Amino acid sequence: MRVLVSGAGVAGPALATALGRHGIEATVVEAASKLRTSGFAVDFRGETHMRVLKTLGVLDELKAVQTHGGAMEAVNERGERIFRLPEEFAGGEVEVRRNDLSRILYERSLDHAEYLFGDTVTGLTETADGVRVDFARAESRTFDLVIGTDGMHSAVRRLAFGPERDYVKHLGYYIAGWNLPNDRGYGTTSTQYNVPGRMAAVSADFREPSKAGALFVFASPQVDVDWRDVDRQKAMIRDAFGGMRWHVPHLLDTLGDVDEMYFDSISRVQATRWTKGRFALLGDAAWGVTLGGMGVGTGVVGAYVLAGELSQARGDHRKAFAAYEQRMRGYAGRWQKGASPGQFLAPSNAALLWLRNAMFSTKAVQKLMVAGTTKLASDVVLPDYPVS
Repeated sequence: MRVLVSGAGVAGPALATALGRHGIEATVVEAASKLRTSGFAVDFRGETHMRVLKTLGVLDELKAVQTHGGAMEAVNERGERIFRLPEEFAGGEVEVRRNDLSRILYERSLDHAEYLFGDTVTGLTETADGVRVDFARAESRTFDLVIGTDGMHSAVRRLAFGPERDYVKHLGYYIAGWNLPNDRGYGTTSTQYNVPGRMAAVSADFREPSKAGALFVFASPQVDVDWRDVDRQKAMIRDAFGGMRWHVPHLLDTLGDVDEMYFDSISRVQATRWTKGRFALLGDAAWGVTLGGMGVGTGVVGAYVLAGELSQARGDHRKAFAAYEQRMRGYAGRWQKGASPGQFLAPSNAALLWLRNAMFSTKAVQKLMVAGTTKLASDVVLPDYPVS
């Protein structure tokens, strides 16, 4: 079986790793010239996540580089605490930097995967016995299956299923993050400051305290912005946060030295089907919510299931795809229900901001949130897929 995987973020290398367990080789194409080094900390929680990570052979490596996710707290412009969320709320059982997760999965997959960096899929032509794939740089090739793990703005979804506007709903916010020198003594607790419709947060890197990360969220109608145009993205951030107090002026000043940053709309993917012919979608391309939807953990679980079903079906992709959708639809969908990360992080008006602060100052609410997310992360029955 010849499988093309588009996207080398997290879901792509996870799928390549999972396919390799079953003796299935993959070619992974990635638009970036190398593995990305930016991104936020991501967490795993609950029995299902731990079991899949252990089965893929990466759990011990991830524990060795975990960030020991710190607490989250909200402050006013004088730095006085409004509320504090405990470590288990944000960090789960294992929290790691996204780039460490991507690297570990990439390295684990190399025995069974080929990577094409600096290239993209430009054309897909399905035939009776395969898919002809055209690339921006490489020669065209034919594969048995094409899997889109290329995120919310998936090229595979656009080419095989339809235009992005049919699948992605803007939720009224944008999010940006970048690394900066920690020359102000920021602590490892993620500390955020709000005004209605805007949030700025900063924290030190647990493993490298000389470095820090900034996270900005702001309300905005949908804007036509090229996701590769970093200068335009910086201008949007400066426009949105100009005049804001606390540490915001200093954090904005660091933008001038930033070459790589994370920037995206906060959106939700709404796809009634994740498979079509010889094509399948996985991770954010299929069920993504930009933030707060446990997308990374669900993407890794989905990779385990998709690879296992392909192996179990012995190459019958129709049977495998149907089983994959049946197993994952309810599990992934429950994270999307009611998810509104923008309103949680940057409530749009003063009344909602006051209400959020009051709610999360209550210990009972915090405990319910932690228990609820852990239960959702584990509430799925997965088969044991024998290694081929």
